Amino acid sequence: MVIHSGEHSDPYEWDQAEEEELEAETAEALSPVFSLAAPRTKTLIWLILLLPWFGQTFSYIRDVLPAWAFAKAFPVLSLPLAFVLMRHQRMVMSRQVLLSFGWLVLMPTFAAIFYFQQGFFTGITAQVKLLPLLSFFSFLGLLLLLKPTLKEIAYGYLAIGFATLALLVFFWLAIPDSWYAVNYVPNTNPLFSVDDRGHRIRMPWYFPAVALFFCYRRFIRYREWRYLLGVLGAFAVAVFIVRTRGWVIGILGVLAINSFMWARPLVKVALLVALPVAAIGIFSVGYLATTFNFGTDTGFDTRWITIQKATEFLGWSPMRWLFGVGTISPTSSDSLMAYFDHFFFLADITWLGIVFEYGIIGALLFLAFELRGMLLYRRISRQIDDDFLGALCDFILYTLIISNVYPMTLVPGETAIIMAVFAYILHAGLSDHAEPVRASP
Repeated sequence: MVIHSGEHSDPYEWDQAEEEELEAETAEALSPVFSLAAPRTKTLIWLILLLPWFGQTFSYIRDVLPAWAFAKAFPVLSLPLAFVLMRHQRMVMSRQVLLSFGWLVLMPTFAAIFYFQQGFFTGITAQVKLLPLLSFFSFLGLLLLLKPTLKEIAYGYLAIGFATLALLVFFWLAIPDSWYAVNYVPNTNPLFSVDDRGHRIRMPWYFPAVALFFCYRRFIRYREWRYLLGVLGAFAVAVFIVRTRGWVIGILGVLAINSFMWARPLVKVALLVALPVAAIGIFSVGYLATTFNFGTDTGFDTRWITIQKATEFLGWSPMRWLFGVGTISPTSSDSLMAYFDHFFFLADITWLGIVFEYGIIGALLFLAFELRGMLLYRRISRQIDDDFLGALCDFILYTLIISNVYPMTLVPGETAIIMAVFAYILHAGLSDHAEPVRASP
């Protein structure tokens, strides 16, 4: 871990000798959470075992049925960890998470009673997908129990991220073509499938994305080629193995924004020309060339009809637009597809789907959740400049960029545990430190 103090330095100018000298001077001023000691094996094992469940790694991998079922139950099973917070002062953001969760669960449930004739207890089952938001409390409770250092948390994330990338490469090399599903029911998300993009392996991208953003920050800071290889390798896996266009857009968006923000003024001018040219080149090759194709073969016409039916149902009623109309629970004998006589999935229309179910107020609550996380990181970065924490903030930005393709209701646990990490760092590491210090594991 490298620790230094003072104002933010130019990441394009790095004095390693000066950093090593300042490390010795400032190490004693840091809280134990910023310890430079080697990670404790027991703590690291607990983090590696539990992080995938908190991060909803298996929530959509139905092919591994036991893991999928346990992942669905895990937000409830882990909730007792939240009682640990009762022994501590109120954590930052806890009130926002609790009030937002209450509104987002109850308001569409009551709305569905009037608009879809759902019973209260049936309607509330439609909001099970929001339970991972409570991982903010349970994961924060786990952190307060384990008392891991920032280095240990970073190692846990990165170990899972690189292991996932290695597993994807192994599957790509070893799995025979006969294992790939050709004709599959939409929204079943088979692990191995074939479509117009070719052979695809659907694996969650949370931990690999954090690892990629971490490597990019480290490369910009230290100019070490191993970190650039990490970025290129992870990006290649996303493009050639996972083959999810939205994820590629998100990765490139985060890297482009960070590169522009960190560059000197003259470099920014060059990037204004280079970045659009590079984007045009990337999205003109192979399956990526269909990213902005609105033809019938992409399913856009189906989504367009869903948009029309959703907006017609909302109509001109301010109440429907502001508070939403809820949805039909999967446990109900009815369904949105039967109700609208169309292939109707709210996730397909992203932000409009959120407005449909939760209203504009609910959509703003989801957005405020992400933006508050970025503000927390900004508050932390005034005292601690850490590449791993920066990578977690990059993932929040990534979530916002791809929210037009993948709504925030799909895996809310991913950002919930990032908020928990930020709250833990503020509680355990920065509450007693007025002077700015910097750390990077």
